[in-house]
Amino acid sequence: MYPKLVPWLIAATLCVTLTGICSSSALNTTSAADRIASLPGQPQVTFHQYAGYVAVDEEQQRALFYYFAEAEGNPAEKPLVLWLNGGPGCSSVGVGAFCEHGPFKPSGDVLLKNDYSWNKEANMLYLETPAGVGFSYSVNTSYYKSVDDKMTAIDNLAFLRNWFEKFPEYKERDLFITGESYAGHYVPQLALLIVQSKLFNLKGIAIGNPLLEFNTDFNSRADFFWSHGLISDATYESFNTICNYSQIRRQSQSGPLTPVCSRVASESSREISKFIDTYDVTLDVCLSTVSSQSAVLNKLQETEKIDVCVEDEALKYLNRKEVQEALHARLVGISTWTVCSEVVRYEYQNLEIPTITILGELVKSGIHVLVYSGDQDSAIPLLGSRTLVNNLAKQLGLNTTVPYRVWFEQRQVAGWTQVYGDILSYATIRGASHEAPYSSPERSLVLFSSFLGGRPLPEGLLSESAVEKHS
Repeated sequence: MYPKLVPWLIAATLCVTLTGICSSSALNTTSAADRIASLPGQPQVTFHQYAGYVAVDEEQQRALFYYFAEAEGNPAEKPLVLWLNGGPGCSSVGVGAFCEHGPFKPSGDVLLKNDYSWNKEANMLYLETPAGVGFSYSVNTSYYKSVDDKMTAIDNLAFLRNWFEKFPEYKERDLFITGESYAGHYVPQLALLIVQSKLFNLKGIAIGNPLLEFNTDFNSRADFFWSHGLISDATYESFNTICNYSQIRRQSQSGPLTPVCSRVASESSREISKFIDTYDVTLDVCLSTVSSQSAVLNKLQETEKIDVCVEDEALKYLNRKEVQEALHARLVGISTWTVCSEVVRYEYQNLEIPTITILGELVKSGIHVLVYSGDQDSAIPLLGSRTLVNNLAKQLGLNTTVPYRVWFEQRQVAGWTQVYGDILSYATIRGASHEAPYSSPERSLVLFSSFLGGRPLPEGLLSESAVEKHS
């Protein structure tokens, strides 16, 4: 039913389990040294925070940086959630933790409390991966010259193995892996390694606006732009008959665009204009401020640098010396921390590896899978994601257990959802961007809470305390 899975996914399990990559002999195997006393400008909180390094290859001196915020209440009773941002090559700490759903958001010299932090529902672990992203590093810099999905998945599994040595109390905890954008590759590939190695208590994965299948995801952009009035009928026709988005993306990776594709791309760019943020077509350009990871994924020949606001605050904050000291972080081989890596050369051919097939393997293994879409994102539009999930359900022979319907946050429609076989789910977040928890924090928290609790998304009007009742 499915194409044969990439051989390295199976081989990597043995590699990580049987070789020295799993060794943690040089690590501080207790979490005490990584405890954060307080972050500069932070409001007072009751939960514990940790940050530091976990070695994933001692011979090559490669280590990944993490930030961990325990749950606000009853952390011992709540699951562990790993979050991965995409890119490939963008920071889960800078974007996920400090711009989206971490406990704080930087504002000038201080940190503001995030009322919709995901650590209200879970113990949140943010990982900067692969090495060369954020504070993560490889002393052997030849590693940066060609990084791919295989290397990233193996290191991510090694990270978890060794992180649990620091935090043994979480070893048997329910584990969920979440992420967005190019984490549509990172998350399923790591999850499959975990399933095959039988290492942890993995319960489910959730991925937002994920890259799952190159042609379907990229070619759905034309439909999205046209249906939202951003391109003309003539340009839409050009995408359907002359040169589509997957061709443009593929050509941009290997060299200049052909004259025909260049003409189509230029005309669509002119019509859309540089004053529309394609990662949320309804927001003013400065408001969708965590778009660097999307820009890496979306990089075309004519792409201009995206102006950002909140992301700039995170950039300034994480480059302060006292902040880096509080986080136990250091700059190795770089002079400044950046949101998306300027040293990693990722193998962009990996974008064409379909991961929708891996979602099928996870479902067959009993792992709950949620794919969700901010419905105003044109980078990875809902049209492609919804089609891929629906087709997967048909291939797996899963019956619809929750028919396509609206779901609510407080007293408003928050999006649409459909569930297949009580194990595979799709949902949209109404009005949300590519980075849904950033632009729609309340609705994203309701979706996250329901996913962790194994509950259907709310199908009626909610009271304002609905989320708190499930905490």
